[in-house]
Amino acid sequence: MKFLWNSIKSEGKLYRCYYWYVSGPTLPTGTITICAKDYGNMSREICEAFVVENNSDSQTDYFETSHIRVRPDHPLYAQIKAAKEALDAHHARRLAKRKLAA
Repeated sequence: MKFLWNSIKSEGKLYRCYYWYVSGPTLPTGTITICAKDYGNMSREICEAFVVENNSDSQTDYFETSHIRVRPDHPLYAQIKAAKEALDAHHARRLAKRKLAA
């Protein structure tokens, strides 16, 4: 499993996603949420490594993408944090280009 700035590569397939920091009374500081950009199931490898949340209900026609909350004590946290920082760097470069063009 490999965490990229815009996806997770698992079992030979890319699962598009984005990352953000989340806080709350029940979550420790630094918790990162991974949210899928597409509907559907994540790989078995991802589901075994994390608790994947998806509260979709087809009977009420309510669908949401899967998401994962990764706490700082998770063994893969450092890799996920690096992917989140790469995403932030990507956004910073895009913003800088827009400011130069304006």
